[in-house]
Amino acid sequence: MSAEQIAQEYTKLQSELEELIVARQKLETQLQENKIVSDEFEGLKDDATVYKLIGGVLLPVEMFEAKGNVEKRLEFIEAEIKRCETNIEAKQQDVALARDGLMKLRSQQQ
Repeated sequence: MSAEQIAQEYTKLQSELEELIVARQKLETQLQENKIVSDEFEGLKDDATVYKLIGGVLLPVEMFEAKGNVEKRLEFIEAEIKRCETNIEAKQQDVALARDGLMKLRSQQQ
């Protein structure tokens, strides 16, 4: 591989890493929002009326159903965060390898 090809690969890998980091940040935001909703549910009585926005209409939903949906969403988001973090770690290793290869090639050319 030439230095130019390695540099292009390095740039591509950095871009992919940045995309993964942005995705991780979005997931973290969703996690925090759903935790806030879950905390709000804890402060409500079991017979409280809960509404869900569907389209442009608020429809009543059973409290247990709403809590269950939020808990499932939290579990899903946490699993996605773990998956994303694994991908980030792998991509960081790829970036480091590409960077080391590029530096080695450049030092050999000098």
